[in-house]
Amino acid sequence: MRPSPGKVRETLFNWLQFETQGKTFLDLFSGSGALSFEALSRGAKQVTSVEKNTNAVHFLKQNKQLLKTDNLAIFKQDAFAFLNKKPKIPFDLILLDPPFNKNYLANALKLISKNDFIAIGGKIYIESEFEITMKFLKTHYLTKTNLSKQKKSGAVHYCLVETFI
Repeated sequence: MRPSPGKVRETLFNWLQFETQGKTFLDLFSGSGALSFEALSRGAKQVTSVEKNTNAVHFLKQNKQLLKTDNLAIFKQDAFAFLNKKPKIPFDLILLDPPFNKNYLANALKLISKNDFIAIGGKIYIESEFEITMKFLKTHYLTKTNLSKQKKSGAVHYCLVETFI
């Protein structure tokens, strides 16, 4: 588990400061749930966390109980198994922070696009070990996107991708 550095998390939510209220989030490869809990604290309507690691899921459930929130759904499941089923309603924002150096990012993006996980006009936040380019997005994501923001902190590249028709 490699949690998002605090500085990176702060930048992400500064980018989204006027866009979290009342929105639905999907936090894939959720890990400790830092991004999920931050989204909730910033007014997200509903957050869905997907994590397969038993210890991490236990930690997520403990924190959910401490916060006494009903706005967090936790799935102890492999992210790709989760993405293989179409959602009932697409998400407004997807937080995508897969383990590095495993080619998970490309596969996750393909399934997000193929199975309509993101709402029209939604955003995808990505953390990766390499810089995300428009060429990478066009190769691995089927719908139209725009790379709206991008930064690097240490070895972590992170960006915000907007989707459109």
